[in-house]
Amino acid sequence: MGLLARYVSKMVLGAMLVVLGVIATIDLIFTLADELGSTNEFYTAAHAVMYVLMTMPTSVYELLPYVALGGAIIGLGVLASSQELLIMQSAGIKTTRLIYWVLLPVFGVMLFSLILGEWVAPTLQQRAQSERAVIMSGGQAITSEGGQWRKIGNEFIHVNAIAPGGRELFGVTVYELDEQRRVLRSSFAQIAEYIDEGEQSYWRMHDVQETLFGSDRLVAADYPMYRWDIDMSPELLSVLLVRPDRQSISGLFRFARYFDSEGLDSSSYYLAFWKKLMQPLATLALVVLAISFVFGPLREATMGHRVFVAIAIALGFTIAQRTLEPVTILYGINPFFAVLFPILLCVLVGLYLLRRV
Repeated sequence: MGLLARYVSKMVLGAMLVVLGVIATIDLIFTLADELGSTNEFYTAAHAVMYVLMTMPTSVYELLPYVALGGAIIGLGVLASSQELLIMQSAGIKTTRLIYWVLLPVFGVMLFSLILGEWVAPTLQQRAQSERAVIMSGGQAITSEGGQWRKIGNEFIHVNAIAPGGRELFGVTVYELDEQRRVLRSSFAQIAEYIDEGEQSYWRMHDVQETLFGSDRLVAADYPMYRWDIDMSPELLSVLLVRPDRQSISGLFRFARYFDSEGLDSSSYYLAFWKKLMQPLATLALVVLAISFVFGPLREATMGHRVFVAIAIALGFTIAQRTLEPVTILYGINPFFAVLFPILLCVLVGLYLLRRV
């Protein structure tokens, strides 16, 4: 890489780091302020700070496309304001080569986004949510305020809290239904632990309260320990209580396939899967649009004007995504096209403006 290429790439990368630092700091402050409002006798301010720090990689991952957009506009804007872009072009450097130099750090951001979104952020997010749920309940999650309902086979299950690793559950409620959707049995266990004995694996429930629904009466029973055989591994639980947009790409695909096998609606998981899988392309599309503005309408604009345009583009892209997501689910449209449309729109507008330049 030549001296000019390194200079342009470093300028854009430096602007991206500045934008990331500013946005991440603002997000951290507001998230921490909101989380401190959830403290109780068990969940202290120190726990809230640790939770926010553990979920910070998820926030950074979601912000990366807009960081690349802002960094490209500001970095190129500085070069344009100082007439350096004009000098480079006057010296015979083609616009396509300048664009390639700008995209070099963007490719690094795209790779970093994949690594962060697949392996780092989801793991920390799941661990943070599990520890938060357990701590807030004082170690005994016996209320149904947290957690979510899930259907596995003929059973509807509610888990209040999952310990890190997914091998221990707190506050487990189970309703078993027959083929006619009538309730056969309901049970509640304070704790359930995963037992793996070679070829056999099951959940051992402690302090179980069970109710059997007969044709003419109810039968109640208490068990200090109960064997619960169900096809629910800790790996499945690792994504059970995490929002679709906070899970890994591979986890989303597995969970969507699992929902399909259970006859449940998996559109929200496929939507989140395509959105995360194509986020690097969204980053590239936004940067192409930013480059087209700097080489075109914003060549002589002030820095404040460029920042305003970057915010407007980010808001427009976000609004388009948020509008198409519920429309896709409501009308049964393939989620792939809902995710692809805003990206294609940015690319087409960017290429059109660059062609005019």
